[in-house]
Amino acid sequence: MPDDNLQNKKRPGGFNFDWRRYSIFIFITLIFLIPWIFSFLTQLWQVNEIEYSVFLRQLDSGNIQSTSISGEEISGEFKNPIDKGVKYFKTYVPYYINESTLSQLKEQNVKISTHPAQQISFVGIILNLLPFAIIFFIFYRASKTMRQQGQDMFSIGKSKAKRFTKERTHTTFNDIAGLEGAIEELKEVVDFLKNPAKYVRLGAKSPKGVLLVGPPGTGKTLIARAIASEANVPFFSISGSDFVEMFVGVGASRVRDLFLEAKKSSPSIIFIDELDSIGRHRGAGLGGGNDEREQTLNQLLSEIDGFEKDEKTILLAATNRPDVLDPALLRPGRFDRRITVGLPAMKDREAILKIHIRNKPADDDIDLEKVARSTPGFSGADLENLLNEAALIAARKNKSVIGQEDLNEAKDKIVLGLERKSIILTEQERKTVAYHEAGHALVAELLPETEPVYKVSIIPRDFSMGVTQQMQDGDKYLYNKEYILDRISVLMGGRAAEEIKLKTITSGAENDLKEAQKLVRKMILDWGMGSEFTNISFGSERREIFLGEEIAQRREFSEETNRKIDEEIVKMLTASYNKSIDLIKQNEAALDKIADRLLEHEEIAGDEIKKILEGNPA
Repeated sequence: MPDDNLQNKKRPGGFNFDWRRYSIFIFITLIFLIPWIFSFLTQLWQVNEIEYSVFLRQLDSGNIQSTSISGEEISGEFKNPIDKGVKYFKTYVPYYINESTLSQLKEQNVKISTHPAQQISFVGIILNLLPFAIIFFIFYRASKTMRQQGQDMFSIGKSKAKRFTKERTHTTFNDIAGLEGAIEELKEVVDFLKNPAKYVRLGAKSPKGVLLVGPPGTGKTLIARAIASEANVPFFSISGSDFVEMFVGVGASRVRDLFLEAKKSSPSIIFIDELDSIGRHRGAGLGGGNDEREQTLNQLLSEIDGFEKDEKTILLAATNRPDVLDPALLRPGRFDRRITVGLPAMKDREAILKIHIRNKPADDDIDLEKVARSTPGFSGADLENLLNEAALIAARKNKSVIGQEDLNEAKDKIVLGLERKSIILTEQERKTVAYHEAGHALVAELLPETEPVYKVSIIPRDFSMGVTQQMQDGDKYLYNKEYILDRISVLMGGRAAEEIKLKTITSGAENDLKEAQKLVRKMILDWGMGSEFTNISFGSERREIFLGEEIAQRREFSEETNRKIDEEIVKMLTASYNKSIDLIKQNEAALDKIADRLLEHEEIAGDEIKKILEGNPA
């Protein structure tokens, strides 16, 4: 397999220099060095310059061997070296002094020094042009970089928003499923832009801003595209990160330009995606109140307040982090409406799947309801990706239509990861994984509050050596204490089976233990389900804006309470583990059968486990 980091490895010898990364510094250094080297070599080779009076005395004494005259310069060679071994000389003729004056100076032994007329040398030209060359080079590189990023240096303060009209967008509300509540709210906004008289007659005012809130992939940006098509008014779309640059004041300038363009095209809609990029709580991060992001936010607040009463410009924004937004941004009069776009329920997932599959060739026997039921927690984007992966798998198999098995394989690929065919387990490791997964499956089938087993596999994948999948019968929104405790026992079932059948425990239960401990902590700290701490929530999820979870968590209880919480966590985990041990010991024969089937087939369905347990299990 090719190494992704091959380019970063050092060559033999331990040193690797990428000259392209430092090209600008090399270029500037050479510009300085070349004139200096030229000047140094010129000085190294040039002859000694003497005073003109010295030349006259040596001439009178007959010590001149040879001369060369070029304009005002006289150079030559002495017969006998003079002071400090000077053999070769150079001097300049003072042609602008008359003969009588020169004779008087000579008779009185006055020292005569001469210099050449002012001339512009090559070195001087280079040194004079060097600053301008450097400035031009830096300007050229910055301009080239900005052009590659689709920017113009001379319009850096202009808005980068893209303008859409109905002709440029093809998404409508009919292309969106599972978001009926949000769409109804937004249809009213669209209708106000189309028929304002109906609302003005009753004294109603259009909301200045609508904030779409929800997890990533739930369709916030998709809704915005549909509004651009349905409203049939100019629609300006921009991401929050497009406002902020390294230059101070650029973000605020772009905000002003965006709102100015929208007002000129009124009625219009402005859509800001990822609003949290510029709308974070002021004063909570580094840089105080003077950093570029906060100046941009201040300008945005000012522009929203600047909407005049008769303006028909609506601000639409989307974020998945409403908890970090500045309170001034959320008050009525700025974002009047807050629409939650949550994860789709089972019926919504089925409707979304029908929309995405309508343009794909598919088998008539595909059960989209079953797929929707087996994908809890999937967003609209996840479901679209699921169908796309199924289409790719079908194409890889040279099939003409997408089948149910393609959807199942695509779901396993997304949820569990790719099969890792390069991993070759030993027989002992395969046996360990088989009993581990058989323990999960057995406890899941025996406990009354858990979901039925859908499939058990010991095929190594990206995230695990094996997996036990359970099928939810619809979405759950409330979880009782019995369900959670049974869920913890299922997680403990894998290690319990290892201890009973293999007389040892392995590292394969790491994720199970983490998930079990996480559930127990939430039961005690958040849900008030502990045996000692009942009907009290300690708020384990409290955290500060801009800080990580570990740094920001605040403990609102004493050390003594913390010690008791730890003791109760251990007590509940131990009780769940012992419960799994008892169930497996009472059904050890069924455990052996499940493990044998897994070793033989690597994957078995939940129906097969039910048949194994039909003999009246304990």
